[in-house]
Amino acid sequence: MKETLIQADDSITLWGIIIIWASVSIFLEQRYSWASKVTGAIIALVGAMALSNFGIIPTESPVYDAVWSVIVPLAIPLLLFHVNLKKIWKESSRLLLIFLLSSIGTVAGTIIAFFTLRNHIPFLDQLSGIFGASYIGGGVNFAVMAAKFETPGEIISAAVVADNLMMALLFIILMMIPALHFIRKRYPTPHVEEVEKNQSDDDKTLAESFWKRKEVSLKDMALSIGTAFFLVIVSLKIAEFFAGIIPSGEEASFFNNLLNGIIGDQYLVLTTLTFVALAVFPNYFSGLNGSQEIGTYLIHIFFVVIGIPASITLIVQTAPLLLVFAFIIVAINLTLSLIFGKLFRMSLEEILLASNANIGGPTTAAAFAIAKGWRQLVGPILIVGTLGYIIGNYIGTFLAVWFGTLM
Repeated sequence: MKETLIQADDSITLWGIIIIWASVSIFLEQRYSWASKVTGAIIALVGAMALSNFGIIPTESPVYDAVWSVIVPLAIPLLLFHVNLKKIWKESSRLLLIFLLSSIGTVAGTIIAFFTLRNHIPFLDQLSGIFGASYIGGGVNFAVMAAKFETPGEIISAAVVADNLMMALLFIILMMIPALHFIRKRYPTPHVEEVEKNQSDDDKTLAESFWKRKEVSLKDMALSIGTAFFLVIVSLKIAEFFAGIIPSGEEASFFNNLLNGIIGDQYLVLTTLTFVALAVFPNYFSGLNGSQEIGTYLIHIFFVVIGIPASITLIVQTAPLLLVFAFIIVAINLTLSLIFGKLFRMSLEEILLASNANIGGPTTAAAFAIAKGWRQLVGPILIVGTLGYIIGNYIGTFLAVWFGTLM
């Protein structure tokens, strides 16, 4: 790791930089029209990329791990407290279809990328399996497949850097697409229109109008955060218990892997537990003001951390062709997702979230939905996206074995 102005073990400074920049991103989004169009999430991400690429903060730190392990799980229930449960099943079924169609784009992209670059990148059969699995279920699958194939460490390190940079670029592209007039004319955008409808006629930006001031008490904040922590802890313990007793991996049966992926996954258990709580105690949750705001603030912290590992210098020094490889897969995934979505009359929001859930996993897709204000899609994409954890590794393994015969 290269020397930086702030060291990886300087926790308080790194936490401060992350939180301050997340706050600045929200302020800019609500203060200036240009920033509102760009979105606070992109400002958070691009600013973090600049801080790491100019050597101010390190690309790795336990602080960033804490954001993934604590901040992200905490944000999910907070954003679900006011979800309309009646719309969940309808949205989930539509998202499931486009998610599966989007995964076809990943497979097609991986095949094309492999045959394009197989004579230029070592271990590309294994890398194709890793990226194919990862771009159907997110980073969780990347780690599992890298361990499975025992790919050389230096190759994996370069692949991780390429993946991080590609993810950062993808988020920027996905955030910008709904603002393109060419795209808006060709796809229905009900959730975008709902957000825009809440904009008043004064000089406020879209973001400021959407997040207008509301009455929030100390009790609201205490109960919101306390309840979210309770749900996170219980879901983690439940998932750990079942993950420990249900066999999984290459030696386990398909049914056991499926079961482990469903009730052994913290995020799916957390989402399910939150929905159960919403159904049993609807009045309690409807009375909690401020949970949306707290959850959204935490998600902006998450977007800062997403941008940090995207080291442009490192990818240029190590393996620029790996970035080209990842770009081909992502470009074909997004292109086919838009084509399939048009054929099946999907909304633009559903298409973009499905592509995001494939490439980045359900957590990043939920963060995307939150950042854009598409609150009714947060729960469904978390549920549907978790399917990628299950099917991604099987598809990645198949691709790696097939390509291995061609190397």
